[in-house]
Amino acid sequence: MSLLHHAVLQDPFAELSCFRGEFYSCLTKRSDALFELADAVLCADGPVRSLVELSLVGEHRRGHGGLYDALAAGRMDITRLRRALAAVPLPRAADGRLVLAVDITCWLRPDAHTSPQRILCHTYGRGKDQHIPVPGWPYSVICALEAGRSSWTAPLDALRLAPGDDAATVTARQMRELIERLMEAGQWKDGDPDVLIVVDAGYDVPRLAHLLQDLPVQVLGRMRSDRVLRRAAPPREPGTLGRPPRHGGEFVFGDPATWNTPDTATETKTRLYGTATARAWGRLHPRLTHRSAWVSQLGALPVIEGTVIRLQVEHLPSGATPKPVWLWWSGSDATDTQVDLLWQAFLRRFDIEHTFRLFKQTLGWTCPKIRTPEAADRWTWLILAVYTQLRLARPLAADLRRPWEKPSPPNRLTPARVRRDFRHLRPQAACPAGAPKSSRPGPGRPPGRQNTRPTPRYDVHTVRKPDTGKQRTKKSTTPRPRRAG
Repeated sequence: MSLLHHAVLQDPFAELSCFRGEFYSCLTKRSDALFELADAVLCADGPVRSLVELSLVGEHRRGHGGLYDALAAGRMDITRLRRALAAVPLPRAADGRLVLAVDITCWLRPDAHTSPQRILCHTYGRGKDQHIPVPGWPYSVICALEAGRSSWTAPLDALRLAPGDDAATVTARQMRELIERLMEAGQWKDGDPDVLIVVDAGYDVPRLAHLLQDLPVQVLGRMRSDRVLRRAAPPREPGTLGRPPRHGGEFVFGDPATWNTPDTATETKTRLYGTATARAWGRLHPRLTHRSAWVSQLGALPVIEGTVIRLQVEHLPSGATPKPVWLWWSGSDATDTQVDLLWQAFLRRFDIEHTFRLFKQTLGWTCPKIRTPEAADRWTWLILAVYTQLRLARPLAADLRRPWEKPSPPNRLTPARVRRDFRHLRPQAACPAGAPKSSRPGPGRPPGRQNTRPTPRYDVHTVRKPDTGKQRTKKSTTPRPRRAG
């Protein structure tokens, strides 16, 4: 599906049918069963609790055996599906640019000892507010953000992190491939504003900007409040001997005495946060060392300059004490309008959390007890295709609210409310899946015969420190004999 289809198709039903047909073409094996499984997720009453319950949905005309077989043995052309998602109309920011948010969400599988390629995932808010590592499959998801407050995003790509992968390197490669697909689909053309990539504090923002510096993108991310950056090197005075300095004075986030006068300062009245004060300082960079991600870098390390923005709000909706938010932007010479657009775009990054919550709590992304990571990838892309159909059906759905729910305008329906009406919209859209053939179930394992092929068990991948080559000698526990005399 190319962008030319959307130039011709003005009817929302035609766009929805076009994507459903393209999604069916991406299913290369067990296509009918996988397509009806996606329709069962769309048309089920209430949240998805288990896979076997989806076989009872009227839109799923096959048994539960075919459902599990489709996930285990089905095939999907992920490359073609990625291009189809990139060709769907995407939301834009207030200034007309594309804003992409990337984050990692985990499919926790602590008891799946027979599932390979599990990694220790960091969880938050469990127990006594502790960060407890739990085995699971982490996925890096990229979504396009809308302007203004909304629970809608546009998921464009999902990639499972394999054991040993570096999050920044994998994210840069994933983002690079996505930008290339968006350019091929006509979502970005020469002369358009740069694509803005928004990340949270878990990413190394300067390194991500360095890896994507040859693309028409700008990176915006949050930094910890204990960071120390460096200013640009001062001009070299004539006649000075020795190597010129590469770094200037320190800019300590926690020490206001090192900030000096900001290059830009703005104040904005907001409804939820009161007065939002933003101050920006340009040409600040971290001092890199040959450690961690830069250990294999040869020669002098790069100087990655950017703009630091300090955001301070008057109060929070929860009543907690507001803390300043430090942002780093890969651009320079930020104006007052750009500073306001940047910190507002960063606040829109949290809309991706609504999408993750819908994936897990409503669409049942993490409910199936899938054994292989390949089947998990297949189910993940099926959920992304389901969400895209909800987004295309957004202008068509009616508000089927509960008696205790408040009415919502047609353009403000949440994804969960659009899903309630999808069953009534489905007959008017394309349904290319064929009816199942009549067959009888196989005999299965003979009674009394035990399983002779036990499933292998796998250990959880843990990151170990590299061997430095120095062998530590153990101290001898036997006492030394005393010298005579």
